[in-house]
Amino acid sequence: MNSDNSDSLSETSSEALIDPLLERQVQRLIEVQTYLRWIFDGFLWLTIGTASIWALRADIELWIAAFTWAGVRITLAYNRLPMMGLGICVAMTLATLVWQSSIILWGVNQREKRSLIDQVKRIKDKGKSHPLWRWVCEEKI
Repeated sequence: MNSDNSDSLSETSSEALIDPLLERQVQRLIEVQTYLRWIFDGFLWLTIGTASIWALRADIELWIAAFTWAGVRITLAYNRLPMMGLGICVAMTLATLVWQSSIILWGVNQREKRSLIDQVKRIKDKGKSHPLWRWVCEEKI
């Protein structure tokens, strides 16, 4: 047997024998990250999104009365800051949707899983002083 093959076999066998407790903690870390992403998106919509919509209220009123793409283009050209704010809100929401959908459909890839395992180990090393310890490492009975 080749030494390269034995190295790859040992890596795959070590990945297959992940501690069930560590696996649960990685799943909880993914859930916590998902909640935090949605909370951040909600915060963006409540701050930047609301301010942007408020700044565009007159243009939105015109869009409701008679929607044209020229009106949207004019709004984009003359109200860049509010439109950038809405763009950030929409982009972050779509990024969260795509990230969560990819995890649901295809699972977590090996590189990301190793990164999550390292994060869980760092949380464990820091102990109760880490802000995520309670949600990731603490076992509830």
